[in-house]
Amino acid sequence: MTAENSTRIRKPAWLRQKLPVGAAYEHVRAMLKENRLHTVCQEAKCPNMWQCFSRQTSTFLILGPRCTRNCRFCSVEHGTPVPPDPAEPGRVADAVKNMGLEYAVITSVTRDDLPDGGAQFFAQTVHEIHNALPDAQAEVLIPDFQGNADALQTVLDSGIAVLNHNLETVPRLYPSVRPEAIYRRSLDLLSQAKKYNAAIATKSGLMLGLGETSDEIRRTLEDLRNSGCDLLTLGQYLQPSASHLPVERFIHPDEFEMWRQTALEMGFAAVASGPFVRSSYHAKELFCAMAF
Repeated sequence: MTAENSTRIRKPAWLRQKLPVGAAYEHVRAMLKENRLHTVCQEAKCPNMWQCFSRQTSTFLILGPRCTRNCRFCSVEHGTPVPPDPAEPGRVADAVKNMGLEYAVITSVTRDDLPDGGAQFFAQTVHEIHNALPDAQAEVLIPDFQGNADALQTVLDSGIAVLNHNLETVPRLYPSVRPEAIYRRSLDLLSQAKKYNAAIATKSGLMLGLGETSDEIRRTLEDLRNSGCDLLTLGQYLQPSASHLPVERFIHPDEFEMWRQTALEMGFAAVASGPFVRSSYHAKELFCAMAF
């Protein structure tokens, strides 16, 4: 299937939703702009952005809007990034406080140009949030830090509740979907995090609809459980533009529910699975669903 043909496929009814724009949405959008903050909601063209902004939530994107990698599924801009802004962690914390968030989600572009991949900025952002709101919990969605164990430990020592790192897809599709990533390296990151501090919940996610088979999904979920992964998200891949990978298949909500049940039977503590599910969608609710 070509990218050109894929863009002509009519989305099924379950992938159409009304946009709940209004005063709350505009408030969040204006606040982010005023504070010169980026969100993965905006940069990655997340289909849930309008809903999340209207609920006064967002996923903060630190270390600039430009990624050093060029994954074929992602609409975040790639190329030479700008230097990190030392005042950014404080601005994120101010936004978290202004929004009254009890649970903050922070992610970043991949910064292979930085010696620690941006780990210290993650840690500083979490520290700033805790200084502004001592009772707030933080979830971080991190890149692979190129396998740098010290960088991973820097983030784990920052006081986070959840460490999220997405596999994104099955190993066979890595060369076409994530050509600069390594499947085993991502699995090892999750395993190392759990061994280093078992009290921190680990989380990962997959996009479905890129051409993976059921057997491949099952084996990948087994790999995640064997790595000690606690939380799982499964969502529908949606092609951001004609230059990105095409959608090979739209997965019915019933199939997403089947995978949710399968993952729970495998031992995942909590699973969010559905066409519009993304890494940080209802992140607080998924974390709270864990049985401690």
